[in-house]
Amino acid sequence: MSTDFGLPPLAAHNRVLVEERLKEAREAGGVKETLTIEWRGAPLHVEVIDMPVGTLAFNPGTHRIRAQRSHDPARDQTLEADPWSDLSQDYLHFLLQALPKDPAHRDPDFDALMESLRDFRQTDPGLITRDGILVNGNTRRAALKELGVPSIRVGVLPDSCTWTDISTVELSLQLRPDHRRDYSYINRLLAIDEQVSAGRPIGEIAKEFRIRPTTCEQDIWILACLRDLIARSSAGEAQLRLMDFEEHQEKLRELHRRYSKESSVNKDRAEVLRESRLAAIVLGFSKTDVRFIEPEFQGRYLDRTLPAELKAAPAAAPAAVGIPGLNRSVKAAGAEVAAAKSLTDALLKARAVEAAGDRAPASEVISSSRTIAAAKEAFSDALDSAGKDARVRKRRQAAPDRIADACQDIEQCITDLVMARGSNSLDEEAFDEAVVNLRGILGKLAFESARSIKAPGDGVAWLLDAVAEKKERAL
Repeated sequence: MSTDFGLPPLAAHNRVLVEERLKEAREAGGVKETLTIEWRGAPLHVEVIDMPVGTLAFNPGTHRIRAQRSHDPARDQTLEADPWSDLSQDYLHFLLQALPKDPAHRDPDFDALMESLRDFRQTDPGLITRDGILVNGNTRRAALKELGVPSIRVGVLPDSCTWTDISTVELSLQLRPDHRRDYSYINRLLAIDEQVSAGRPIGEIAKEFRIRPTTCEQDIWILACLRDLIARSSAGEAQLRLMDFEEHQEKLRELHRRYSKESSVNKDRAEVLRESRLAAIVLGFSKTDVRFIEPEFQGRYLDRTLPAELKAAPAAAPAAVGIPGLNRSVKAAGAEVAAAKSLTDALLKARAVEAAGDRAPASEVISSSRTIAAAKEAFSDALDSAGKDARVRKRRQAAPDRIADACQDIEQCITDLVMARGSNSLDEEAFDEAVVNLRGILGKLAFESARSIKAPGDGVAWLLDAVAEKKERAL
């Protein structure tokens, strides 16, 4: 190999270790892991082995951080003069973690890589010379070092490798287009379901699909939910298909999260929420609209706007329950769930017939289209009312939430003060100026609280008294 950059200090050690591990891999028998690269104009299969993360060296000529080297001119000069020194290798380690457009900041993509390696370990091998110089996988080695992982899987280049070869191979790997096509959302759900049916553990499946086990469980729940909807949509020969839900991934995931949270408190309310949101999804409402649907949506907003034909009571609605002593009754537990399911069933069947087109009688298609249009109008009006109420509630909650956030910041400030005292690092003038600003803001808060709150509680009363006392002392 050419000596453009010389050789790293552990080159001889790495050569011995590489040969030992290649020999072990060949003598082990079984299927050997290889990596295919473009080598001097032709494909080459190189053997893959495990190597210690600590003995390998970052490639000082890597294209990945070429422009970022100028971030620190002094360290760049050191890197140019002695690329294998600890200072130079540390600088490369720093740049591989940095944001490309501003190396002063850490790259979120690097943190994402670390998280992926932590959760799913290394999937693709890197590539090294026999001297232990990384040709591909520099960033992965940086992430593994940060994680404290002792080894990295790497392919090994031929012994005749030159620095020209290193540059060419690196570019061919980094710029090689990836022609793999991701599974569509529904196809991925089916693939996961197939693995579940084969009896594989959830953790194992999640690792293979590079998702968390909780996400895998969520996908299983969603697929079961969709299959239930499809069965309920059957209207003669018309029936919805899984692919009809392809574009609703985020809405379905949000539904699962909200359903799980509500179900832990009240199962019936969770079922009503589920049915109402599914009905809105079937009607094609946006994610932001669907979010306004809470368990009380149907009874509070939708029942007022639904046309009579969509309010038909379910065939086997639970009987009402009388309240002793009050001479009145309420719906039995489950009655609201049954009504919500009845509406969703009607919309599923109407959507299936509408989607069938020429395969269904024209009269049924027309009737179904009218049902969908009427339901859309009713949902739209109900969602408008629900949205207005949600915005009002948000405004009402905004002021208390901001006070709560400020309290958390002040608690953190107390901790910071303790730490600053221990290290004698507090900027007292800046702190005093900040407290003066706080005093002024509290005065403004007291003034607006007095104007807005007619019957102050203990907290507001304290604030008003504190500000009034300050004014008295000032006079």
